[in-house]
Parts: sequence; C-alpha cells; structure tokens
Amino acid sequence: MEVLVRPGDSFWYYSQVFSMPLPLIEDSNPDIDPLRLIAGTPVQIPGYITETYIVQPNDSFWSIANRYQSTVEQVQLLNPNILPNQLQIGQTITVPIRVSQFVVDDPGQYTYEKMQQDLNQLLTIYPFLRREQIGQSVLGKDIDEIQIGRGQKTVHVNGSFHANEWITTPVLMRFINEYALSLTNGRPVRGLFLLPFYQTVNLSVVPMVNPDGVNLVIQGADAAGDRKEEVLAINSQQADFSQWKANIRGVDLNNQYPALWEVEAERKPTSPAPRDFPGTSPLTEPEAIAMADLAKTRNFARMSALHTQGKVIYWGFQNLEPPEAEQLANEFSRVSGFTPIRFIDSYAGYKDWFIQEFRRPGFTIELGLGTNPLPVEQFPEMYEETLGILLANLYMP
Repeated sequence: MEVLVRPGDSFWYYSQVFSMPLPLIEDSNPDIDPLRLIAGTPVQIPGYITETYIVQPNDSFWSIANRYQSTVEQVQLLNPNILPNQLQIGQTITVPIRVSQFVVDDPGQYTYEKMQQDLNQLLTIYPFLRREQIGQSVLGKDIDEIQIGRGQKTVHVNGSFHANEWITTPVLMRFINEYALSLTNGRPVRGLFLLPFYQTVNLSVVPMVNPDGVNLVIQGADAAGDRKEEVLAINSQQADFSQWKANIRGVDLNNQYPALWEVEAERKPTSPAPRDFPGTSPLTEPEAIAMADLAKTRNFARMSALHTQGKVIYWGFQNLEPPEAEQLANEFSRVSGFTPIRFIDSYAGYKDWFIQEFRRPGFTIELGLGTNPLPVEQFPEMYEETLGILLANLYMP
C-alpha cells in the first residue's frame, strides 16, 4: 500500500499510525533515506491493501474508518486531497485494509505460473520481501530466490529439486506467507514472535529449483514446448509423467553435484531418463549451476533441501559435517517427529556437495509418506510437521 509523504512525516510516524514495525517500513523502502523524506514521495506501507469506498449520506472519515476497522488518521493519509468536513455523496475514498489472511491458500496443482502469481501478490503486500533471479531453467523460466530478514547470518531452504516432489514448493510458499503475516500482524507462530529473528537472520528460500520438471509432471508433455517429442521419447512415449523427477532434459538435478558424482554415475542410468540420470558430468544443467552459484555467493550458515517422502532427515556426508549438524538434526527431529539419519548410500546431491564444499550443516528433509507425487490432501499435515523445522532454522544458533 502506498502513501504520499507530507511535510513533517517520518517512517516512525507511519509505524505508529499503521501499527507496523519500523524495520519493515524501512526495508519496504530501501531506496528512500528515512532522514530526508521529501513531500510527495510515495512510501510503501507493508501488510496492507486498499479498497475504494463510495461516500454515502451522513458519512464521515470517522464512520468510514470505523466501517473498515481503520482509523481516521490512516484514512486521511490515503486521501490527502480530500477535506474531511466537505465529503460529497458519490465521492470515492481510498481505505486501508490490513491483510490478516493467507494469500497462498491453494496448494493443489502448484505449477510455476501459480507460484509466480502468489509471489507477485506477496511481494506487492510485503515489499520487505526481496526477490532475486538466480538463474534460468532449460526452458527459460526464472529460478527465484526470496530473502526475508536483515540479519548477518544467512540460512537457506529450497524445494522441488525433483519434479514430482512439487508439493514442497507450496509448503515453502505458505511459510513465506506465514512469516510475513506474523511480522505485520504481530502475532506469534507456535508461541514465537518472529520479529527478533527477522532482525538477526536472513532467510534465503528457493521455492522451485526445477520449474520445467514441475510443469511437466502437472501439465503433461505440452509443458515441454519444443521439447515435447524429446520428453515423450525419454518417458517411453507414456503420457503420464507423474514419476518424472528430472529436469526437462532428463537429468536428475539432485545427482548433479561433484560430491562422489562418479559413484552415482557408475550405477545410475547412462542416458536421459525420468529419474536418476546424473548427467554426462557434474554441473551440466543450468538449474544445478544456479544453486551451486547461490551457495557460493550467499555464504549460507546452513542449508536444508525439502524432498518427499519418508519423514526422515539426512544430515551427514563422509564425516565432513561439523559437530553442530547433529544438534540441529536432533532439534529438527524433535519439532517434526521425523527420524534423523546420518549416512545413506547416495551421493552427488546438493546436501552432499554443500557439506563437502563448506563443512557446514546441510540437510535433506523428506516430507510426508506414500508414493510420489504425494496427494495434496497430505498438505495440511505436511505443512504443520515442516513448520517446526522451518522455525527451528530461524531460532537455532
């Protein structure tokens, strides 16, 4: 929501009028010097949308504000050119509406386009969220990273490395939404007020690593565009792509990293396949390269990759993980009920490479139970179990 600066206004004043934490207003307006506000400058107020109201007989700013659970001061800020004592019937008034409900409210068939629509809404309502394009998929879809917070420590989480595990994306999108709602409404999540973590932690989220593959699973071969015949051939001419894990070129993105990649290459498919083909060498795929470059750029304190299924937490690789990884894994297990497992006979994954490259905690977290793609009916339970882990990722040292 936008207001225009008046002489004497300040960010602190806006924070008081709209009951909004000052850091959120500052971070929603990164290009404005709060000590040099210029009259007429548009300022973004997070956590609100606007609605138009047509003045009725006997209306006043007070009655309109009361109707919308707002205040006269808020209404005046949004209507600086309207005199409160000279309202005219039929006149249009802009009123503020505090957002208190989820934007991300439909996790079903969660395509790349659906994610983008939700992201655009979230960024409009919560401009303190930061979106950065970290790369593009084979088909040219943007791979987006969302950052939340102003802390020095950066923690990272991602979803949908595997196409038919796309339900991990709405889990992360819902968490971004819940985090923003908590911050702007001052309401706790599981007893935790999140503003202190916003101040100390920078949360990095890549909700959909493999957008081409996700759309292929959900929409079928037409989603592959010019590569339709290619993906049909890889899929043995089957129209059902529900078992497809790879990117659009038939490369398993979570087998793409130089962390004992040769071991996987010897025992996995040797040509493009719906799953498990590690590519002709490490880091051949743009999606995998983007994620490696991101880790090198952001200096993550820790990393978690969401997958499905099994309700387990994998946290070790070749004894290279630091001692605190076990403590984190145990806390993640405590708040989710998932089983922590240190080692598994699987290599070349993002978690493996992250631990090897940085000697920092990395986790592969398998949500839900059943056969992928997990049914969307599992989403509420899956989200509630994962929420504990996502919160712990913020509060653990």
